[in-house]
Amino acid sequence: MSKVALRNKLGFIGGGRMAEALISGVLSAKLYQPDQIRVADPDAGRLDHVEARYGVQGGGTNHELASMSDVIVLAVKPQAMAEALSGIRDVLTKQLVLSVAAGVKISRIMETCGPNTRIIRAMPNMPAMVGEGITALAIGPKMEEDAIDCARQIFESVGRVVLINERLMDAVTGLSGSGPAYVFLMIEAMADGGVKMGLPRETASLLAAQTVLGAARMVLETGQHPAGLKDQVASPGGTTIAGLHRLEQGGLRAVVIDAIETATKRSQELGG
Repeated sequence: MSKVALRNKLGFIGGGRMAEALISGVLSAKLYQPDQIRVADPDAGRLDHVEARYGVQGGGTNHELASMSDVIVLAVKPQAMAEALSGIRDVLTKQLVLSVAAGVKISRIMETCGPNTRIIRAMPNMPAMVGEGITALAIGPKMEEDAIDCARQIFESVGRVVLINERLMDAVTGLSGSGPAYVFLMIEAMADGGVKMGLPRETASLLAAQTVLGAARMVLETGQHPAGLKDQVASPGGTTIAGLHRLEQGGLRAVVIDAIETATKRSQELGG
């Protein structure tokens, strides 16, 4: 299939960091040109920023943006979704709506905007800001393949994409949505360990971050199970197995599993 520019107008309701990441991504991937993108946001400072940096069009109401767009990205906080939907429901005809609002179900959007609304729910994560995100897509009913391809290409411009059943979206939130924060904490802890052992802070932070980046890339590119890669590093009687033993004693594996379960349950609570 050709690139998504065949859907020639892309509108963002909300101009925050995730919207900016997607704007940067689709422009870099040459899926859209700046004059094909419009952004609406009540924060004039954000609009000025994205207009100046990316050359896109800013301003106007949500209603005006929706009426002029072929693809609409709902990039608002969950608590702002009701207001955003009320401003566009009267002009939705055949537009493709992509929602990145955490916890807002497809059924809720369709209840407000009508049963024929063409909606795909997305859960990207923070590394999308550097083009290394992972986005889970839950597809609304009666969705055409070209619309799914359109959504996939937009989110692939900022990383990888997986398709899931919407009932698993809370688990995605607990794992990959919240996951970058878990990894940041691990990087910080690894760097602290290096500092404790005498390394300069800057060096320790670089060693920790690059180690995590490289290890993740090995999992993705080799296709090997993480346990197999771990065993390749852990020589008999060596330093690595001694360190792994201490991590297991401290319950790292169980704590990480518990954290994802807790975050998933919280996502369920917030989503009602």
